[in-house]
Amino acid sequence: MFTAGAEGLLHQARGIQDEELQKFCSRVVKLLQKEELGPDAVDALQRLFLIVSATKYKRKLEKTCVDLLQTTLCAPKCPEQLQLLCTAILRERSPSDDLNLSCDHVQNSRQLSLVASVLLAQGDKKEEVRSVGQRAFRVLESRQPEGPSLRHLLPVVSKVTHLAPHTLHEDQTNLLSKRLVDWLRYASVQQGVPHTSGGFFSAPRARQPGPVTEVDGAVATDFFTVLSTGQHFTEDQWLNVQAFSMLRAWLLHSSPRGPSSPDTDDKSELEGSTLSVLSATSTASHLLPPQERLREKAFEYCQRLIEQSTRRALRKGDSDLQKACLVEAVLLLDVLCRQDPSFLYRTLSCLKALHARLCGDPARVRALLPIAQFFLNHGEAAAVDSEAILQHLFTRIPCELFHSPMLAFEFVCFCRDSLPVFGRNLDILRRSFPNLFKLLAWNSPALTSEFVALLPSLVDSGTAVEMLHALLDLPCLTAALDLQLRLSPAAAERPLWDVSLRNPSCLEASRDPQFQGLLQHLLRATASGTTERLAPLHQLLQPLASLTRVVQCAEAVPTLLQAFFSAVTQFADGALSNQLALLLLERSDSLYQVPQYEAHVHRVLSSQFLVLCARHPSLVVELAKELLEFVGSVSSVHSRETMLTAVVWAVGEYLSVSWDRRCTVEQINRFFEALEALLFEVTQSRPSATLPKCPPRVITVLMTTLTKLASRSQDLIPRVSLFLSKMRSLAQNPAPSSDRCGEDAGAVCTRAAELLTLLKMPSVAQFVLTPSAEVSEPRYHRDTNTALPLALRTVSRLVEKEAGLLLG
Repeated sequence: MFTAGAEGLLHQARGIQDEELQKFCSRVVKLLQKEELGPDAVDALQRLFLIVSATKYKRKLEKTCVDLLQTTLCAPKCPEQLQLLCTAILRERSPSDDLNLSCDHVQNSRQLSLVASVLLAQGDKKEEVRSVGQRAFRVLESRQPEGPSLRHLLPVVSKVTHLAPHTLHEDQTNLLSKRLVDWLRYASVQQGVPHTSGGFFSAPRARQPGPVTEVDGAVATDFFTVLSTGQHFTEDQWLNVQAFSMLRAWLLHSSPRGPSSPDTDDKSELEGSTLSVLSATSTASHLLPPQERLREKAFEYCQRLIEQSTRRALRKGDSDLQKACLVEAVLLLDVLCRQDPSFLYRTLSCLKALHARLCGDPARVRALLPIAQFFLNHGEAAAVDSEAILQHLFTRIPCELFHSPMLAFEFVCFCRDSLPVFGRNLDILRRSFPNLFKLLAWNSPALTSEFVALLPSLVDSGTAVEMLHALLDLPCLTAALDLQLRLSPAAAERPLWDVSLRNPSCLEASRDPQFQGLLQHLLRATASGTTERLAPLHQLLQPLASLTRVVQCAEAVPTLLQAFFSAVTQFADGALSNQLALLLLERSDSLYQVPQYEAHVHRVLSSQFLVLCARHPSLVVELAKELLEFVGSVSSVHSRETMLTAVVWAVGEYLSVSWDRRCTVEQINRFFEALEALLFEVTQSRPSATLPKCPPRVITVLMTTLTKLASRSQDLIPRVSLFLSKMRSLAQNPAPSSDRCGEDAGAVCTRAAELLTLLKMPSVAQFVLTPSAEVSEPRYHRDTNTALPLALRTVSRLVEKEAGLLLG
C-alpha cells in the first residue's frame, strides 16, 4: 500500500521512544516561540505529525508543546500551513483532557473551521458541539451572503447539524435556509476573474470574464449549478456547490415534518385531489416560509440538474460528475416528496422519462437505484406500479455489472434498506436471489456482512432448498463468472481477472454442449424451483479453484450458511426440515474442491444437522433409509468425519420410542448392525497414506450410540458388551503396527469401561442413556428426591468401583 520509502519513515516514527519524543517536543517549542515562523517550524511540525499519527495509541506530548500548538493555531497572523499542521496534530491526540481551545472569539471563518475541527473531534464532554454551532451561526449572521470566506463555514455547520440538530434555534434554521436559497438559485452566471500577480500588463489588458458554460460547451442560459463549467469561479458559485453538497442532510435534519410525521400522512390524503396540483403552482415562491421556499428552490435545482445530465460532456471528469449529481438529484427529490407530497405529481413525469432514458444507457445505471427507491417509497401514493421497474433492475444489473464493486455494494445496500417498503414486491427480491448471489460471489469480502443481514428476508419455505444449494455452490459460481468474463467477446471492456491463470484448460471444454445446460443453470437470473447435480461442472472448473477470488468466496460461505440456517430454522416445518437434512447428507460429498473449503463447510453442516434433529426429532425415523445408506460406507469416515459423527450421534439420541412412536425394534436392530459393522471396519483397518487412522472421536461416538441402541433393545446388550470388552482390550494392548497414540487409546479405553459399567445395570443404562424429555427441567437436577440424582450417584459409585478394579 505504501512505497518502500514511506514504509521506512513510518517504521522510524513508530520506533521513536518517549525520551526521544520529549527532546523533539522541546525543539518544537523553541521553534514556535520565535517571532518569525519559518521553514524550520514547518518541517518540525510535519515530523511531529508523522510521529503522533504513525501509531494507533496516543503519544504523550509536553504540556508546553500542546499549549503552543493551540496558541499558534489561534494566532491571527499565523501562516495557513502552520495552522493546518497544528490542527492535524491536535486532532490526532483527541480526545484530550489538557485542551483549552475555545471558538468564542474567533472571527475569521477559515480559522474557525480549523478550531472547530479540533473541538468536534473531542466528542461532546463539555458541550463542544453546541458552542461550535452557536459560534458558527453568529459568524454567519454577521456577514452578507456574498461574503468572501463563508465557504470555510458551511462544512462546520453541516457537521454540527449532523451531530446535534436539536442545538439549533428556529431563527438559526430559518437563517441558513434563506442563505441556502440565495446560494442555490441566485449565484452569478458569469465566470470569476482570475487572480493576477499585478504589474504593468495586468488589469488594463485583462479579458473580461465570460458567462459560465454547460458541460457540452454551450453557453448557460439558466441559473448556475454544480454542473456549470468555467475557467474560474466566483465566491458565490463555490458556495452554490457547497450548498448543494449539504442540502439533503440539511433538509432531513432541519425539517419540522419528518418522513413519518402525522402532517405528512394527513397531507398525503390530498395527493389525488385538485388541491395538491394547484398548490404546486399557485403560491408565490417569495411568500413562502424559509423552509418551504428552500424546498421549492431545491426542486428547481434538481430539475435543472436532470436537464443538464442529458448533455454530452466534453471531459470524462464532467461525465462522472453528471452521474454523481444525477443520483443526488433523485435522492433529493425523494426527500422533498416525503416532506411535502405536493411535489409528487411534478416529479413523477420527470422520473418516468428519466428512467426510460437510463434503461438504455449502461454508463448511468447507478441512477436506476435511487429511481427504484423513489417508486418504492411513493408508488402506492401515486398509484404507480413499481413492479416493472424492479423486475428490470433485478434482472439486468447483477447479470451484466456484477464485477463493479461500488455498484454491487450500493445494490445490496438498496435491497437491505428497502426491505420495509418492498411490500408485495418482496417476492421479486426473493425470486432474484440467484442474481444477487452473483454480486456476492464476485465481491464476497465486501458484501458478506451485508448478505448476513439480508438473507433472513430472502429465504422462505419455497426457496430454502434451492438457496442452500446455491450457497454451497457459491465458490463454483465465482469460478463460472470468471470463466464467463474470459469468454466475453468485448475483450477491451472486460474487467481484470486473476492473471495467475492466463489460459485455463477449461476455456475450450466449457463450450461443450454437455456443460452448457449446467452453466446456464448455475448462472440463472431467477429461482427456477429445480436443482441440478453440478458434479461434472465442479470437475470442469477445477483449474480455477485456486484463484484468489474463489478462495475468498469459499471463506465466506460458512458464515453465510450460519445466517441461512438461523433464519430457516425459525419457520421450517417437519417436511422442510427433512428436505434440508437430506440435502446436507447428499451435498457433504459433492462440494467444489477449494483448499480447506470442505472441512469448514462440514463443520457447519454437521452442527446444523443436529439443530434440525433437535427441532424435529422424528426426522431420524422418517429418514432411516437415507441415514443407513449414509453410514454404510467406510470411506465417509475419512472424508466426512464431522458429518458422520453428527449423524451417528443423532441416531443414538433420537432413534427412540420416546421421541417417535413409529420407531420399531427392527429399525433399532438395522442401525445397530450397520454401526457395528462400521465400527469393526474402522478399528480393524490398518492406517496407510491413502487411508489414515480413524479419529478417536468417531470411535467413542460409535461405541456410545451402539450402547444407547442396546439399552433400548436389550437383546443386543450381550453383543455390545462383548464388542466393548474387545475395544477395551485393544486400546489397552494396541498391536505393534498400530499408529494409535497413548492419549487416543486412553480415551477409547475409558469410554469403553464407562459404557460396560452402565450395561451391568440395564435399567439404569436406559435411564441415563435415553432420558425422557422431562429430564431437561431444572427440578430434575436440583431436587435430591427425584430419580436422576439417585441414578447418577449409583452410576458414579459403579464407575469408581470399576476404575479401582482396573487399577488393581
